[in-house]
Amino acid sequence: MPVPNGGRLTDNLLGFARLLRACGLPVGTGSILEATTAVQLLGLRSRTDLHACLAAVFLTRCEQKPLFDQAFEMFWQNPKLMERMLGALLPTVHSPDRAQPVSRRIGEALTPGQPPPQEAQQSVEFDARFSASDQELLQKKDFAQMSAQEIAAAKAAIKRLSLPLPEIRTRRFIADLAGKNIDMRRTLRAVMRQSDSIPLQFRRKRTRKPTLIVLCDISGSMSQYSRLFLHFMHAVTNDRDRVYSFVFGTRLSHISRQLAHRDIDIALSRTAEAVADWSGGTRIGACLAQFNRQWSRRLLSQGGITLLISDGLDRDEAQGLRKEMQRLSRSSRRLIWLNPLLRYDQFEPKARGIQAMLPFVDEFMSAHNIESLTHLVTLLSGDIESQS
Repeated sequence: MPVPNGGRLTDNLLGFARLLRACGLPVGTGSILEATTAVQLLGLRSRTDLHACLAAVFLTRCEQKPLFDQAFEMFWQNPKLMERMLGALLPTVHSPDRAQPVSRRIGEALTPGQPPPQEAQQSVEFDARFSASDQELLQKKDFAQMSAQEIAAAKAAIKRLSLPLPEIRTRRFIADLAGKNIDMRRTLRAVMRQSDSIPLQFRRKRTRKPTLIVLCDISGSMSQYSRLFLHFMHAVTNDRDRVYSFVFGTRLSHISRQLAHRDIDIALSRTAEAVADWSGGTRIGACLAQFNRQWSRRLLSQGGITLLISDGLDRDEAQGLRKEMQRLSRSSRRLIWLNPLLRYDQFEPKARGIQAMLPFVDEFMSAHNIESLTHLVTLLSGDIESQS
């Protein structure tokens, strides 16, 4: 196996670990020693063996794998990715049909102290770090193009998001002196206690916030966004009650219990252990069928709101997807689809999965940056104001 720069393998392992740490992965001294020992014991003979060995040591969460894979291919001399190395430093927008761009975090780690050209032009205008103008740029920046520092700031901003939902009337009543409906049962009880008059008792319909269902796609095509969406789901879960979170790729996984922990690191660690199909294929129709069969009746029976986070790219070519989307739409009080592909101005719903899903959604919105998530909050807040 070729060794980069002609140096010793141990030195290159140390350099690779530093690259991962600069990209934001939690790589410590103990992990570096374990990686060195593992390489010496296994006697690696190919790049594939080295990749598997280092991934087993350095990776602690499934969502770290796409970044690790790109860093590995770039550091260990992959010609195709080396040609795209300069593209990692430019915040350009790529079309959906082009190859996946190299993560900007890797580009920054490989060229420390050298800002991208666009940032260099803006350095004169923005003097203070995270000023009002910086915050505005952060709101509009694509999650996939964020640096490690910007991702940390985005996580903090997502944590502060509060998702309002309009209260709905239930079939149950509660006592209300200003109510318009007479509560005959309580009135008769009052008559029995005081027979010389008839003290009328009133009631009104009880209101409560609807159930919120979040279905998040964690397939390979969503890998650059799903980890930040998990932060959004954690913030929503800990902000209100009756929130049920699911992730799906080739199978459906219920992660509400894992995300209920207040500590985000513990919550994501438990989620990673509970889900086995990270960054794989997508079977949207089969996963929605499993949800409709096992969870829909018990969770959406009282007019719940469903958030579907997916790019709509289905491996099964929309087999059975139209039927399951129709059933999900009928069960939901409101079905909102958040799709990162809407960040492209030239987006057209040509994929079969997207064409099968679109007729049954109430709102079709983008979800690729903080601004789009804030727009979702504003949309639901507008519903509350219109009902008041």
